[in-house]
Amino acid sequence: MTKTVGWGLIGASNVAREWIIDAIRAQPDNEIVTVLSSDNDRAANYAAENNIPHHCTQLEALLSDDRIDAVYISTTNELHKQQALAAAAAGKHILCEKPLALSLNDARDMIDACRRAGVIMATNHHLRNAATHHEIRRMLRDNVIGKPLFIRVFHANYLPPHLQGWRVNNAGGGVILDSTIHDIDTLRFLLDAEPVSVTAMTQSALFTAGDQEDGVMAIVRFDNGAIAQIHGAYSVKVAPGGIEIYSTDKAIVARNVMSQRAIGQVFLRDAEGEHEIPIVHENLYHRALRAFNKALRKEGEPAATGEDGLRSLAVALAIKEAAQTGCQREVQYA
Repeated sequence: MTKTVGWGLIGASNVAREWIIDAIRAQPDNEIVTVLSSDNDRAANYAAENNIPHHCTQLEALLSDDRIDAVYISTTNELHKQQALAAAAAGKHILCEKPLALSLNDARDMIDACRRAGVIMATNHHLRNAATHHEIRRMLRDNVIGKPLFIRVFHANYLPPHLQGWRVNNAGGGVILDSTIHDIDTLRFLLDAEPVSVTAMTQSALFTAGDQEDGVMAIVRFDNGAIAQIHGAYSVKVAPGGIEIYSTDKAIVARNVMSQRAIGQVFLRDAEGEHEIPIVHENLYHRALRAFNKALRKEGEPAATGEDGLRSLAVALAIKEAAQTGCQREVQYA
């Protein structure tokens, strides 16, 4: 593709405002044409505040615009499938927020529709774009610590008031589908391995009730034999975010790396102590949109494909089921 890539934002969301708009505009020859919201006043105000030339309330109006080549879907989770199917049918490339859908069948339908239409589909799993995680992946691939045996992931935080909406009171919300799903994708990326079984317990401490959860402790077994512990929560204000990966006699210790911001440190721990690994940080979303644009030019794949989104969803749903039943669950990818 040599012409300008025009984008339509399906959803006047906080994540688009805070991260994606800037990331799109950071790419050469990318521009945002239109934003869609079901509320016309919200759409108009959002467009004005973010210097977007057009706004609309009807999906058909956005998708019929020949100036739009790609869409970013960041509506509530139950809307993703219908909007993605419509975008694929209109020949628009798709970057979709996680979870792709609320069921594996729906996610597979989305992926299949994009393949039939010949459009790119990507999942916005931002954490795998962190320079820290790319360095950890390199270290594991280069066998710096030997065979990874145990992993601990710390990704607990406090949900700020402006995000205490659908994430806690919508059928597609809860910390597992909103946050832990990122941890799953990150571990798949780091380990080059697939989860095969899970067990979990959840908690409703502050924001949620019933089937919703605002905290989770999960254990995930991978097909390479490694076992990972994941702690995710909306309800704690001072928890550190990080990953520790242990082999028999060495470890990788990564601190402050479960963030949307380009921050964090990586250390190699051995018998001599901890040794910091140099990191050249980069905006995670800039990297993701650069990969997306390369995929449009047929120069590679998106940072996280639709299939990556489906596989992380499969594990997240298995974790929810394991917590609800109190039983270990095998991960079903189809």
